[in-house]
Amino acid sequence: MDPTLSITDMKIALDTVWVLMTAFLVFFMNAGFALVESGFSRAKNCVNILAKNYVVFAVSSIAFWMIGFGLMFGNGTSLFGQTGFFPSLINGSSSFSALDWTVVPMAAKFFFQLVFAGTAATIVSGAVAERIKFPAFILFSAVMTAFLYPVAGHWIWGGGFLSTLGFHDFAGSTVVHSIGGWAALTGALILGPRIGRFSATGKSNPIRGHNMTSATLGGLILWLGWFGFNPGSTMAADGRAIAHIALTTNLAAAAGTIAALLASWSIQKKPDLGMIINGTLAGLVAITAPTDAVSMWGALAIGAIAGVLVVFASFAFEKLRVDDPVGALPVHLVNGIWGTLAYGLFATSTGSLSTVDGLFYGGGMTLLKTQAIGVAAVGGFVLVASALAWGLIRMTVGMRVSATEELAGLDAGEHGMTAYAFVEAPLSMMDSSSIHLGSIPVRKMTTPEVVMMRR
Repeated sequence: MDPTLSITDMKIALDTVWVLMTAFLVFFMNAGFALVESGFSRAKNCVNILAKNYVVFAVSSIAFWMIGFGLMFGNGTSLFGQTGFFPSLINGSSSFSALDWTVVPMAAKFFFQLVFAGTAATIVSGAVAERIKFPAFILFSAVMTAFLYPVAGHWIWGGGFLSTLGFHDFAGSTVVHSIGGWAALTGALILGPRIGRFSATGKSNPIRGHNMTSATLGGLILWLGWFGFNPGSTMAADGRAIAHIALTTNLAAAAGTIAALLASWSIQKKPDLGMIINGTLAGLVAITAPTDAVSMWGALAIGAIAGVLVVFASFAFEKLRVDDPVGALPVHLVNGIWGTLAYGLFATSTGSLSTVDGLFYGGGMTLLKTQAIGVAAVGGFVLVASALAWGLIRMTVGMRVSATEELAGLDAGEHGMTAYAFVEAPLSMMDSSSIHLGSIPVRKMTTPEVVMMRR
């Protein structure tokens, strides 16, 4: 480091390195989502899931730079930003006063916020898996990161009306996870369930994922990535704050894991690995909003409740015939709401970074009421806006693949390839000019192979 730098310059340099390193961790969460979602899906749709999770960040990067960042953080009204579109991201810009609280360069501020926007879009992928057209998902991802996510985000992080009410969402239980969850819910409802998921009488027919190794590795990557997601939201190398947030984050994840394990074990009579993984993620989602404002005991309680919620919410959505192949709705929507409300209950000025107290610490209903208003406002907006976006996409390019393609697998119909040598698609579903499986030629299948492919 240059010895001529002032203390202020050194602090800015350290803060910038911290912000970018944590942003890189959040970016790596794309790999976690890809592995979890593909593992929880069937082998015949693995390429499709991986492709969606790979491309979504590229789409988000461009859409958020062009429009989203300005709508979310640009100076404007209490509803949306009106400056900073196609930003140059040089220092000294006066277009983003909502981000003046952190001293890192504008480009670092943008990149950190970008990886959050990309995460919100990725959440949608799992809930609409195994039956959505690839172009439809890509179009929705662009709309979401350019318009839907930034507008609602502006209300909370961009100086909008919820921030003036005192709404608290430290790292995104609502801004990232609930917004992604509401958009995922509308997509799943409009698409309808996968073929065979429910019988004509409403009976549930479980469709198992194909690779729990992948799902487990993905869950661990996401757990790691959350140490960028939450502590990085300090946007400064503040040792006390980073350490506190890292510990509350981890305790909530651990409590969510154990609680989901015990809850699913008691109901299903077996320890369900899928529920265990989603219990971890539920605890992480729930602690994201109040992570700075709760004690270690509060983090344990929030995570434990999240772990139980994710199990019962999974069964509830199943009863309602909402088909969510990976559990995105119980994890991100339900626990995004829970974590946001939990701030109003568990915030404490003792043993945390908070200066105010929630209901359980003698602070009354004030914080909880404000949090509930925010949950309702964001939920109402995203439900309506995402339903309109999905509707327009369905009217233009279409949303759902044909029944033939769904049964054969989206890998063959949408991508003309398969993820594994033992999952081979019918020649009729593939373009003969581009059939490939690495270097393995595709051949016609025997009846047993067709049965394997459809699993």
